[in-house]
Amino acid sequence: MPKVKTNRVKYPEGWELVEPTLRELQAKMREAENDPHDGKRKCEALWPIFKIAHQQSRYVFDLYHRRKEISAELFEFCLDQGYADRNLIAKWKKASFYSLFFHELM
Repeated sequence: MPKVKTNRVKYPEGWELVEPTLRELQAKMREAENDPHDGKRKCEALWPIFKIAHQQSRYVFDLYHRRKEISAELFEFCLDQGYADRNLIAKWKKASFYSLFFHELM
């Protein structure tokens, strides 16, 4: 017999600290998605959406990798639930081209 799936999500410890900011960014995202784009090119209409998505991912990345304020479990939860972009964060974790280039020059 298959398991019955429920919509209940178990939030990890520390969720209360990041929830208000993530909810606020989601509200901004909804506004940007519903904003009329009369007279704008398609790419110009999408810029605010990409900006907010980047902001949201950067917030989660900074909390985990830079400030070390959230646990690995909460970080994975945010990635799994779509609060942050896993591929974008993977690019930020890699050493940048510029630091490698200038390190070799020295």
